[in-house]
Amino acid sequence: MIPLKDDNPTARTPVVTIALIAANVVAFLWQLSVGLEVSVLRGGAIPYEILTFSDVVSRFGDGVRGGVQLPALVPPPFTILTSMFLHGGLVHLGGNMLFLWIFGNNVEDVLGRGRFVAFYLGCGIAAALAQVGVSVMTGDLLTPMVGASGAIAGVLGAYLALFPGARVLTLVPIFIFIQLVWLPAGLLIGVWVVLQVLPMLFGAAGGIAYMAHLGGFIAGYGYVRFTGGRARWIRPRRTWW
Repeated sequence: MIPLKDDNPTARTPVVTIALIAANVVAFLWQLSVGLEVSVLRGGAIPYEILTFSDVVSRFGDGVRGGVQLPALVPPPFTILTSMFLHGGLVHLGGNMLFLWIFGNNVEDVLGRGRFVAFYLGCGIAAALAQVGVSVMTGDLLTPMVGASGAIAGVLGAYLALFPGARVLTLVPIFIFIQLVWLPAGLLIGVWVVLQVLPMLFGAAGGIAYMAHLGGFIAGYGYVRFTGGRARWIRPRRTWW
């Protein structure tokens, strides 16, 4: 299922959401300029670095023709932040930005711009740490993580807590047919959560950081639920914060 838009208007322009999308696009253009693999090795969040605060210098290239040493873009473990703006490909980027645009503007509208920035980054950090926990259990400490998915999963969690009854126009493939259906946000996001859990249960992660998605989602949902919900923040919007 692919969401296309919701019926949930905002009271003001989602400046932060637009800025985050722009930052991700600019970062992807940089990735294309240096090469996707190189950018992931340099800017991805590597569990070993996060746990030890030690930089792992990756080698790009084969052992026959030589390689290039690739230090991290920033000191460990701050690659958690850089990894949130990098992606593994155009489809990865496009899907994430679509979800951020549809759901992020309303969450920003409720939380306020300054709080939304902190919320977004906090969910991304929580997502990365959740995936690090899985990496420790599996012994895979050197595979880089990239993508805004964890932070955006936090946005989905907040949207579910704030607007469960909002309707989302969704593209639903049914065998060879494609239907456009208005679905309740609670149903759409609930299905999304199930699709994150099932591959983990059946060992079919396929290189996707599903635990990061769940960690970010729980952080976003929990933040809204345990800090008062929608009524806690609604007020006249006259300042940045």
